[in-house]
Amino acid sequence: MQAYVYKTERKADTFVYLAKRDDFTLVPEPLRTQLGPLSFVLEVALTPDRKLAREDAKVVRENLTARGFHIQFPPQADPTVRPDA
Repeated sequence: MQAYVYKTERKADTFVYLAKRDDFTLVPEPLRTQLGPLSFVLEVALTPDRKLAREDAKVVRENLTARGFHIQFPPQADPTVRPDA
């Protein structure tokens, strides 16, 4: 399965995976508005053995099949790590 990855200019470290290149019609309008302009980053083959840096490729494939898109949000800050440490 191919996925097309876009980054948003408005939200740091937030990416949108699409099942079809440049087909944003399945992303709900309120979410598209919140994300703002999207820039194409890469095309990736999501094979069963594919490893992604911050997402589970199986979950991404499932979301692309069911919804036509997947949103990758920035990693959550670890509450056990003090910023001044």
